[in-house]
Amino acid sequence: MTDPTHHLLELRGVTKRFGKVTVATDLDLVVSAGETLGIVGPNGAGKTSLFAMISGDLHPDSGAVLFAGRDITGVSAHRRARLGLGRTYQVPRPFEKMTVFENVLVAATTGAGTRGQAAATLAGETLDRTGMYDVANRVAGSLTLLQRKRLELARALATRPRLVLLDEVAGGLTDPEVAELVTLVRSLHDTGIAVVWIEHVVHALTATVDRLACLAGGRVVADGLPADVLADPTVRELYLGQAVATDEDVA
Repeated sequence: MTDPTHHLLELRGVTKRFGKVTVATDLDLVVSAGETLGIVGPNGAGKTSLFAMISGDLHPDSGAVLFAGRDITGVSAHRRARLGLGRTYQVPRPFEKMTVFENVLVAATTGAGTRGQAAATLAGETLDRTGMYDVANRVAGSLTLLQRKRLELARALATRPRLVLLDEVAGGLTDPEVAELVTLVRSLHDTGIAVVWIEHVVHALTATVDRLACLAGGRVVADGLPADVLADPTVRELYLGQAVATDEDVA
């Protein structure tokens, strides 16, 4: 569970509207240093908007976003990356005509602020860490879906984040590929990087995260241990409009 003395990320009363549509309503959320938090919820729950407000791609109408004790509500996405906030996107966004190595090198340079040999070393280490070193010289546009997702994660990690936002990185993968991804995400926890992971592949989350939160209607409707959240009647009714299977149900 979260320790209030070690909050790395904190959202306080965040509200965001697009015309008559409200995607976040007085939303509070905290993530501790080194914690792995999973986020579930039905389509339209506000999950993507939440990530956009954390990363700086979107600014809330009211409320505050704090990172490492600093109010970053009005800080740009680029500046947040330099402060230690990394993210992936649901649809991978590589520079398709550049090589895998060049893609990660750009992230190491612009995100982590490294230069020259230091940037090249960081890019190489990140590729090795994410299992992409063997395809470093391949053009990104030729990669498989799993490789594209690994590259998306590698680019986020090359910014040297203290916290990384993972957006549906397991979507579209086979079960063995999801298992590989779970192992990779677990390794981030071992290095002390905090993770917030939005995912519809619930078993990937339950195999990985310390804590689970469910969003619905722009609010957090449940937050706690994964088994407790998935057993919550509100979550079972709301999540994708159907009951969510728990270990007890399977047993």
